[in-house]
Amino acid sequence: MTDVVLYSYWRSSASYRVRAALNLKQIEYRIEPVHLVRDGGEHCRPEYLSLNPQGLVPLLLDGPRRISQSLAIIEYLDETRPEPALLPADPAGCARVRSLAQVIACEVSPLQNLRVLKYLSEDLGVSDEQRQAWIQRWIRLGFETLETRLTTDQETGEFCHGDHPGMADVVLIPQIFNGLRFGCDLTPYPTLQRINVACLDMDAFKRAAPEAQPDAA
Repeated sequence: MTDVVLYSYWRSSASYRVRAALNLKQIEYRIEPVHLVRDGGEHCRPEYLSLNPQGLVPLLLDGPRRISQSLAIIEYLDETRPEPALLPADPAGCARVRSLAQVIACEVSPLQNLRVLKYLSEDLGVSDEQRQAWIQRWIRLGFETLETRLTTDQETGEFCHGDHPGMADVVLIPQIFNGLRFGCDLTPYPTLQRINVACLDMDAFKRAAPEAQPDAA
């Protein structure tokens, strides 16, 4: 049995990122589903909090090592299993890929995660329509930024950086999934759509997709 275990929720975009990274690197791993909704959320149980005190997914166990936060996990995988690389070797290229990934991971995704949406609805009394508008606003702003950069940067190739998928792609594709889920119009973002099609044609992304997960509901 593999020593690599991923605690994951099927519809978590952060978990989706790590699944895609593991698959691109052809790392054998086992999924431990953590349902974020059922029975108040399995991530709130003491046994999970003892592994990850933040109570979030994903969480990667690599033998005795325990790593949380999706971008930290992806960089750890790239440093411990260098091939195929998800980050460029040159500092400028590496900074560019990190920057693209962080547009989503730091500026967009946190504003639409489950605990934020629950707070909007349950604590602030925001209506479903207002919540939908909130989600779409932040996704749209992130996509506008990425579309402009990917269209104008000469480093963009078939994928976000060159002609091989990397960390920026494994962060972008789950966000596009969420954008479609929340009713965002992707028509203004042809470059994002093109990269999405290229990634989803790959087995690594197909196997990472939410609907392919053992806990998909």
